[in-house]
Amino acid sequence: MPALNNKSSVLLVGESWISYSAHLKGFNFFPTAFYEEGLAPLREALAGFAELTHMPGHLAATEFPSTLEGLQAYDVILFSDIGSDTLLLHPDTFLHLKATPNRLHLVQEYVEQGGGFGMIGGYMSFGGYEGKAHYHGSPIEEILPVEIAPYDDRVETPEGIRPTILDKRHPILEGIEEPWPPLLGYNRLKAKDQAKVLMQQGQDPILVVSNYKSGRTLAYASDISPHWGSEAFVAWTHYPRFWQQSIVWLAGA
Repeated sequence: MPALNNKSSVLLVGESWISYSAHLKGFNFFPTAFYEEGLAPLREALAGFAELTHMPGHLAATEFPSTLEGLQAYDVILFSDIGSDTLLLHPDTFLHLKATPNRLHLVQEYVEQGGGFGMIGGYMSFGGYEGKAHYHGSPIEEILPVEIAPYDDRVETPEGIRPTILDKRHPILEGIEEPWPPLLGYNRLKAKDQAKVLMQQGQDPILVVSNYKSGRTLAYASDISPHWGSEAFVAWTHYPRFWQQSIVWLAGA
C-alpha cells in the first residue's frame, strides 16, 4: 500500500445531481426537488490519503479553472458524470456571447505537461445517456486511452457482472484479490492500440490506462458508487486500495 506522506491533490468534477419530482394527488399537484451527491464512498476511501476537492456539476460551468495554472494546482483531475457541455459552455459564452477558453483543450495541455487525468463511467461520462455526455471527438478523447462512441454507450447489467483482471502486477491492481465485486453497468469503450487494458468484461475494457506525452490517463468504465457501483463494490475491502493506488499511479508516483 502506498505511504500516506506527500498527499496528492485531487480535483473531482461532477458526481452530483438534482432530482425533480412531480406529485399528483387528486386535483392537487406539487413538485419537489433534491440535491444529491454520489462521491461519499470515494471521499471516505481517500480520507487521510489525498487532498480531495469536489466541484459539483452545478458549479463546474463557472468554477472549473480557465487557465492552465489553475489546473496545475492539482496532481490529478477526475471527471465523473459531468457532460462536456458543462465545461464548454461557460455562462459568459452561453449567455453573454463572449469568447472564453476551451477548458477541454486546457485539460489536454495539463496532461501533456505531466498532469494525471481520469474519467469514471456514468450516464454523463464518455458517450453517456443518448450520447449527451458527448466526449467523442473531443480533446478528452484524444488524451484518454479509449475511443468513445458518438451514441449512447451504456450497458446495463442488473444481473451483476464481475470483470476479469488481466494484469494483477500493475501498480493500480497490486495486492487486490479476485473476484471483483459485481458491477451493475458500464460504458462500452474501445481501447486504443497503445493503451494497457487492466480489466475487462468479455471483450469490453473496464479499466484502461496509458501515458500521454508527459502525463498519464485512466478510463474506468463503471461507477464509483451506486447504481452501477453495487453496494458490494463500495463496501469491498479493496475499494479504498483500488482508488488510492489509482491516484498514486495517475500522479506519477
